[in-house]
Amino acid sequence: MRTALALPLILFALPAAAQDHSGHEGHTEEPAKAPAKAPVPFKLPDMTGAPQMDHSAHQVGDLPSGPPPAEAFEGPQHAADAIFGAEAMAAARVENHATHGDMKTGTVMVERLEARVADGHDAFLWDVQGWYGGDIDKFVFKSEGEGEFGGSVEDAELQALWGHAIGPFFDLQAGVRLDVEPETRSHLVLGVQGLAPYMWHVDAAAFLSDRGDITARVEGEYDWKLTQRLILQPRAELELSAQDIPEREIGAGLTKLETGVRLRYEFAREFAPYVGVGYEAKLGETADIARFAGEDTDGIALLLGLRAWF
Repeated sequence: MRTALALPLILFALPAAAQDHSGHEGHTEEPAKAPAKAPVPFKLPDMTGAPQMDHSAHQVGDLPSGPPPAEAFEGPQHAADAIFGAEAMAAARVENHATHGDMKTGTVMVERLEARVADGHDAFLWDVQGWYGGDIDKFVFKSEGEGEFGGSVEDAELQALWGHAIGPFFDLQAGVRLDVEPETRSHLVLGVQGLAPYMWHVDAAAFLSDRGDITARVEGEYDWKLTQRLILQPRAELELSAQDIPEREIGAGLTKLETGVRLRYEFAREFAPYVGVGYEAKLGETADIARFAGEDTDGIALLLGLRAWF
């Protein structure tokens, strides 16, 4: 009877006893849980309705400046020699340099080879240049000239230049220019050529002749790709002179402006015939000299030509 009465009391006391483990040896209390991470705060949407996340906790510190730390140079300069051999690695380094900027390449570009059809003045023109060398230094040659169909060549020149990269997009060019027509005359040349902002191709140079005459020329053109093969090219050229050159019928100041637009179709990248329209005008004192001689000072011409390279 006593056993029957004690049994319910024992069963009732077991859960309470099971919760008290303070007397058990080696037991530690359960660690408190870490508080939940606060959500990343969001800013109110801007006028477009897009939510702006707060990245203030992810700001990058100032980048290190100055030379690399000394630890960067503690290892041997040519550590791979110990594995592959000095002779094999020397040949590999030469090959690596040759294929990463030291290789020599070249091209010839026929920028303009065209006929100019105008009222009573049909003419032809060529403008060719090319280069051979590396990405830093190269030899550059240029040739351009014009004349009348059925007549003689009126202007012809050759340039031999050294080109040196002065930035990612521009080369400094220096050398000599030889005029073959209308008379033989030599010049020293100093200029720049490259790619200006907004993808304009620019070629500018100053010339000092063997007679002390200083002249300059600035050319610019832009390729507007209407399709992958159809390209519209506006172009402008301006010439200047620091003094009068009577034997060339040139006055001081701005002497000549030539503009035009050409539409070419690239059957291949290396072969592209074109049509266009061009305007040419003599300026300033040079125009006055032409008027006094009874010549036209400006005119418009239909252009038919070819652009090619190899």
